[in-house]
Amino acid sequence: MILTITIFLPFLASFLLFAFARAERFAKLYAVLVTLVTFGLGLFLALNFNAEAGFQFQHVALEQWLGSSADIKYSVALDGLSLALFVFATFMFMLGALASWSVEKSVCEYFFFLLMLETCILGIFAATDLFLYYIFWEAMLIPMYFLIGMWGGARRAEAATKFVLYMLTASLVMLVGVIYVGYMGREVNGGIFTTDYQKLLALRLPFDVEQILFWIFGLSFFVKSPLFPLHTWAADVYSESPTGAVLTGVLLKMAPYALVRFNLMLFPEASLSYAPLIGVLAVITVLYGASVAAAQRQMKRLLAFSSVSHLGFLILGIFAFSEESLQGVILYMLGSGLSTGLLFLIVAKLEQDYGSKDMHDYGGLKKTMPLAASAFLVAAMASVGLPGLSGFVGEFLILIGAFKSQALGTGLYASLSAIGVILAVVYMLPLTQRLFFGEMRQALSQLRDFNLREAVIATTMILAMLWLGLMPNSVLKFSASSSRATIEHLKAMPKQAERTQRF
Repeated sequence: MILTITIFLPFLASFLLFAFARAERFAKLYAVLVTLVTFGLGLFLALNFNAEAGFQFQHVALEQWLGSSADIKYSVALDGLSLALFVFATFMFMLGALASWSVEKSVCEYFFFLLMLETCILGIFAATDLFLYYIFWEAMLIPMYFLIGMWGGARRAEAATKFVLYMLTASLVMLVGVIYVGYMGREVNGGIFTTDYQKLLALRLPFDVEQILFWIFGLSFFVKSPLFPLHTWAADVYSESPTGAVLTGVLLKMAPYALVRFNLMLFPEASLSYAPLIGVLAVITVLYGASVAAAQRQMKRLLAFSSVSHLGFLILGIFAFSEESLQGVILYMLGSGLSTGLLFLIVAKLEQDYGSKDMHDYGGLKKTMPLAASAFLVAAMASVGLPGLSGFVGEFLILIGAFKSQALGTGLYASLSAIGVILAVVYMLPLTQRLFFGEMRQALSQLRDFNLREAVIATTMILAMLWLGLMPNSVLKFSASSSRATIEHLKAMPKQAERTQRF
C-alpha cells in the first residue's frame, strides 16, 4: 500500500494547489513540499528493500474490473531495476519543482501538471500489468502536452504537437501489442485474457509470433528512446520544454527501462535474434547524436543531441545481453540524467537571463558567475565520462559488456561506440570554453550568478554525481539481483538451446 500512496500522492495533492490561487508563492512552496515528501517515501522504500529478493511492495487491486472475461488489474511492485529509477524519479522531480520557482505564468496550473506528470512517471516504473503500464504512459502525454505547449519556448506549440503525435502513434502501436500478448497469454492463465506481467513471464511463444510482438513493442520504445532514425522529435521537444532537466533525467529513461522489462523478458528469442541489428542502430545513434551535437550553435539543441547519443549507449548495453552491461545501463541512466539535467538547468538560466540560445553570444562568464561555471564544468566532465564522476562507471560497464557480448558477436560495436566518448569531448569542452572562458562582452556583466536556491540544486546534483562515481556499488547492489535474473531468464528459455550457446 505504501507504494501506491507514493505513486498517487503528487497527483492527489496537486488539487490543493488551486487553494493557493491568490498566493502563488505558497503554491510553489506547497508543490516543493509535496515532491519532498514523495522523495522521502521513495527513500523509505529503498531502505526497506531486500536486494536479494524479486518484486516487493506489491499492491494489487481492482481485480476483475472487467469481470471474468479478462485478467486486467491495478498491480504495482518494485524490483531492483525499477526501484533505482523510481527513487531517482522522485529525486529529480523534487529538484525540478525547486528549479521551477521562477515560473510566473499560471503558477498553480504549472505545478498541477508537474505533479500529475510525476504520478504518471512513478506509475510507469512500478506497473506490473501491461495494460496499467499503457494507461500510465498515455496519461503522461496530457501533462507533457500542456507543460510544453503553455510554458515552453518560442516554438512550444509546434514542439508540443510533434511530441504528442510521435508518442501517441507509438503508444497506439504498443496497445496493439498489449492486446496481442494478452490474447496469447490465455495459454498460461486458464484460457483467460491476461496482461499480468509476472504470469506472462511463463509464456512460451512461437518464434514467428515473438518476432511480430518484438517489433510491435520495440518500435514503440525505439521511438520513445529515441533510436536513430526515429529521433527526429527529440531536439525540438528538449529545446522547447520548460522541464528539460526532468525530461532528460527521467522521461528518456522510460523506454530503455521498458525494453529490458518487456522486450527482453517477454520476447527473449526474438531479442537475441535481432541484437546485431539493434546494436548497429545503437552505434549509429551514438555517433550520429554526438556528431550533430558537435555542429550545433544553439546550446539546448547541442545538449539534446548529446542526450540522443547517450541513449545509443543505453540501447547498446541492453542488447549486449550481459550482466555487466545491464548493470552499466542502470548506472548510466542515473548518471546521464544528473549531468545532462544540470547542464540543461544552467543553459536554461542563461537563456532566460540573457535571451540568446547561441553559445557564440556568450563568453568569460566565470568572472561574474563562478558558481555556475564550476557547476557546469563538473557536469560537463561527468557527461564525457571523467573517472570519479557519475558517467564513467556506467559507460565503462556498458563497453566492457558489449566487448565480451556473445550476442553481438564482435567487439566492433563497443569499439565504434567508444568513438562517441571522444566526440563528447569534442562538443562539450568547446561549449564550456565558449560560455565561461575568454573575453566577456560588456552586456554579459549584468548576468547574475546562482542564487541560494540554484546553488542548493546544483550542489545536490553534483554530490549525487560524486556519489555515483565514487560509490557505484551502493546502487548496483540493489540492481544486481534483477540484472542477474534477467540474464538467467534469457538463458533458461527452452527453445533457445542452440542460441544460448552464444551468451
